[in-house]
Amino acid sequence: MANGKNFKRRATVLAALFAMMLGTFVPDASAQRRRTRRTVRRTTAARTVPVAPAIRFFTVPADTVIRVRMDTQLNSQTARVGDRFSTTLIEPVYGESGIEVAPPGSKVWGRVTSVTRAQRRKPGNIAVSFTQIETPNRASHSINGSLASLQTDEVNADNEGTVSGRGNRKRDAVFIGGGAATGAIIGAIAGGGKGAAIGAILGGGLGTGARVYEREQEADVKSGTEFGVILNRSVRLPEYRTN
Repeated sequence: MANGKNFKRRATVLAALFAMMLGTFVPDASAQRRRTRRTVRRTTAARTVPVAPAIRFFTVPADTVIRVRMDTQLNSQTARVGDRFSTTLIEPVYGESGIEVAPPGSKVWGRVTSVTRAQRRKPGNIAVSFTQIETPNRASHSINGSLASLQTDEVNADNEGTVSGRGNRKRDAVFIGGGAATGAIIGAIAGGGKGAAIGAILGGGLGTGARVYEREQEADVKSGTEFGVILNRSVRLPEYRTN
């Protein structure tokens, strides 16, 4: 009997000790978890997201001449009004303060606005406009541009690398047939669109307008032909960034 009572007494003491120990450690573990959660919240709140630098825009003035190279071929025999074509920028375009806004390799997109097939004593011609510039970083911007000459007597250049056209002499320029070495002649519509007056010759090879008329050729603008795009309106473009 004594041994049984002693066993019960020991068991009771052990149970009490176990309960005391459980009461001591469990709250501490819960408190530790709460402290960990608070620490994680504080750490998360302290993180800062890097802010990208603000994009700066610069103005490219009206009358700026953009130098481009034809990517595809246009021919007055097959071209249709609305046909879209691309050219490649061969020199950088700068905004105010000489900031580059479009590097070489950018695409300048154009559209055919009118086509005249070659007729007797009248060569074919193609009128175009330019509506968009797309830089290598895939940024695309609307422009309002027309065909222009690259002859040195038709453009001015300043010390920031900006090329400007002289007046409005090339606002109504068109590609005219005539068999020039580079594929086309740039001319200007005269007399309210009733005739064609020969302007600058790309690549040389022809003299007077009469000789062109005798050929009665289609306007054939070959891939690789270089010419200018003159801006009819100023445009604000962002500083070019590679990323």
